[in-house]
Amino acid sequence: MDYVVLDIEFNGRKFASDLPMEVIEIGAVRLNPALEITDRFSSMIKPVYFAKLNSFIKKKTGIAQEEIDRADGFPKVIADFVSWLKRSESFVLLTWGGEDLKRIVFDTRMHKLDDAFWMAVPYYDLLKGYLRYKKAANDVSVEAALAELGIEAEGSAHRALDDARMTAEVFRSIFDSLDWERIQHYKDTFSNAKERRMVKSAVRTLTARKAVPKWETVVGQFLEGKVDLSDPRKAAELQEVFEAEMSKGKG
Repeated sequence: MDYVVLDIEFNGRKFASDLPMEVIEIGAVRLNPALEITDRFSSMIKPVYFAKLNSFIKKKTGIAQEEIDRADGFPKVIADFVSWLKRSESFVLLTWGGEDLKRIVFDTRMHKLDDAFWMAVPYYDLLKGYLRYKKAANDVSVEAALAELGIEAEGSAHRALDDARMTAEVFRSIFDSLDWERIQHYKDTFSNAKERRMVKSAVRTLTARKAVPKWETVVGQFLEGKVDLSDPRKAAELQEVFEAEMSKGKG
């Protein structure tokens, strides 16, 4: 099995907008079973919205407007990337957190393309693997992980291919400590990490008060006015988080 380390850059922005953020660069490296890099993929993507990069993104990534102007659109680039991935007989994607794969899925849907390939791709969240390895709770950047491991960072942070290479160095370093039973597939989520933490914290707070936590109590005392539960999918998802947290206490 090959290991494909994926990184993307997207046109995030500091200002409020209803228009979607889009992937503007994909970088990936393929590692063979001996953890040697055997192939690379790198491509810019011209976005539909905000095709003119703002100063924040230019400064963060170092991407020049000219690179975006001459790039292909998402449908062409993602088709090329899928073809590149299929050169492996079998592979698992490695991502630093869940955002990269999520953005690819979102852009695939935005362009009305079939998302079946991405829903079926096995992936491993290396950030979570690293945090388990370090017995740490707070997220860290790839650069911080390299520093903690005593590995010199090479390349430019916030450029997709260089970030993929650096992530591969972390992967090699902790490979023997990774739990491969944690390979997963993309799943749509309707709540964010902060909201899920709020539910878990509410359960712990009520338990510390010697009160029996109930979902209605969590909503009324801890979420009301802070979390929008008008979407039934989000409400159901957060209730599942509540029930999972309650199950831990019984275990």
